[in-house]
Amino acid sequence: MHADEFGFGTQIRKSPYFDATVRWGARGFSVYNHMYIPRDFGDPEQNFWNLVNDAILCDVAVERQVEITGPDAARFVQMLTPRDLSKMAVGQCKYILITNAEGGILNDPILLRLAENHFWISLADSDILLWAQGVAVHSGMDVAIREPDVSPLQLQGPKSGQIMQALFGDEILSLKYYWLRELELDGIPLIVSRTGWSSELGYEIYLRDGSKGDALWERIMAAGMEFGLKPGHTSSIRRIEGGMLSYHADADIHTNPYELGLDRLVNLEMEAEFIGKAALRRIRDKGVTRMQVGLVIEAAPLKGPNTTFWPINRDGAEIGKVTSAVYSPRLGRNIALAMVAVEHAHVGMQVEVVLPAGPTVATVVERPFFDPKKSLVAA
Repeated sequence: MHADEFGFGTQIRKSPYFDATVRWGARGFSVYNHMYIPRDFGDPEQNFWNLVNDAILCDVAVERQVEITGPDAARFVQMLTPRDLSKMAVGQCKYILITNAEGGILNDPILLRLAENHFWISLADSDILLWAQGVAVHSGMDVAIREPDVSPLQLQGPKSGQIMQALFGDEILSLKYYWLRELELDGIPLIVSRTGWSSELGYEIYLRDGSKGDALWERIMAAGMEFGLKPGHTSSIRRIEGGMLSYHADADIHTNPYELGLDRLVNLEMEAEFIGKAALRRIRDKGVTRMQVGLVIEAAPLKGPNTTFWPINRDGAEIGKVTSAVYSPRLGRNIALAMVAVEHAHVGMQVEVVLPAGPTVATVVERPFFDPKKSLVAA
């Protein structure tokens, strides 16, 4: 298929790797942060095995960066998130939540600290550039907020370390989980972080010059050839196995951190003010009415991820919804993330899930479903 055959007009942006992904077999795209993201390189189950056995390279340029600089950058970034950033070092990354005044989640990005007064917020699928610029207007803080020319790739899988070693030398192996480095590859300016959306060992490679997208993609694919590297897309199977959130599916503006069991990302005791602090204190004190759980669904293997929220019933009453479901070939079962009324959020409880084909039984289980201690990714 030719790159020009995909199109919604110029309002949907193309990544610097778009042509390369089509050349390497991308057959279908979704839209995320107003950009195309490859979602189809053939069989999604094969994509999963490529990821967990070897390595895949994914175009995730849709993870747009909100760049915050200026004398008040650190204070401003802290105002956006309930996670305590007081000990965040230059060169460190943190998974954060961005909350609104009601404690609702607006985004669950990775925060990167490039310098004392230089941050990137690497976004999930929502317009945080506009939110941050709006918050800044009346903040009285001296900050500049923009979207830089930065486009990440994800190199994920057990062999990603060897591929990075081939590209950057032995020194890259000392890069710790959730830390970053400023590097160059053949004169291409990059930030490399040991992060990713796969629950496998992996790296994100942030391109800082959009004109070099094709060259970077081809260079990585060439270096990875001997290690079995394949072009791919972020794996719904692996991320659900790992209990990783997909914004708009598993969380949205009406979801708060406590419903997701993400209390560790909220520090109500710190002195710093942040948006949503009073609301989150009230939610904590009052307790939540619903909670995210894992489910194992008894049914024939699902053909793909759910495209609607499936109702969950118990004793004839609706108690929640399935937010993300998929068949895991490794576990040999249908697994799902779901939001249910708190009184039903107990491991071992049986519920009814209404699939498009009809109702079936499901059991509440612990999440994540695989490698709960993150031994694969944090080693």
